[in-house]
Amino acid sequence: MKVLNYGSLNIDLVYRLDHLVLPGETQAAERFDRFCGGKGLNQSIALARAGAKTLHAGKIGPDGEMLLSALREAGVDVSPVTVGQEPSGHAVIQVERSGQNAIIIYAGANGCISEKEIDAALSRMEKGDWLLLQNEINSIPAIIRKAKARGLRIAFNPAPMDEGVKTYPLDLIDLFVVNETEAAALTGLAEEEDALTAMEQTYPSAIHVVTLGSRGSLCSAGGQRYAVEAKKVQAVDTTAAGDTYIGYFLALLMEGKSVDVCMEMATRASAIAVSRMGAAPSIPLRSEAEA
Repeated sequence: MKVLNYGSLNIDLVYRLDHLVLPGETQAAERFDRFCGGKGLNQSIALARAGAKTLHAGKIGPDGEMLLSALREAGVDVSPVTVGQEPSGHAVIQVERSGQNAIIIYAGANGCISEKEIDAALSRMEKGDWLLLQNEINSIPAIIRKAKARGLRIAFNPAPMDEGVKTYPLDLIDLFVVNETEAAALTGLAEEEDALTAMEQTYPSAIHVVTLGSRGSLCSAGGQRYAVEAKKVQAVDTTAAGDTYIGYFLALLMEGKSVDVCMEMATRASAIAVSRMGAAPSIPLRSEAEA
């Protein structure tokens, strides 16, 4: 069994400043860093490091070779990725000394995926394989419908959440993974237990996971509820914690592990990730999470 993650590939341009730039101000940056990013890239790396046979589909521009290199190094098959003339998706991130940030996102090639490219990527998959999606590329509804018609099982992380997600064919989803904010936006209910109940009732055949940060995670599957507490660690950077959880949970689910085991291993991996700086570099190997 394999998983195709059809997701975003971003270049993060991070400028460290004394303070966030004011209107009309020009300020010299104290430091500049260039990182690989995007929820899609992070989740593919998490899947591969958790042991899943992982393919990544998406689109980059002529400037995106570093993104492919990062995926290859983690053991991800990037053959479904296409290259266009548009610049790769990127984020321009200002970070002031206090840690406050301001971020500009440009979809770039992530928003220029064609129907022909979608069909070519999905043709690599077989009935019973998994497709993982986030909400950072175009044509998500079409990808969902085409994948289900091929007999794929579909996992969806609706991040970043927007009103358009409610118009997607969500009845075709087999696994939802949302944080508390996304659960509230999806259901209109602020309390996560209530939101989980609403999701169960609306999509009764799906597995539902709600991640709660330092409070752990909840899951509903097969009419049963599960809860796992977060591990107590010294958090230094929470970037990619959710992406790590998703990758590990799905990887173990593909192995046939029980839901509680999937949650426990995903929780361990996320705890390691938040104790390290960075996004993709913080995602642990399976052996680390098991230890």
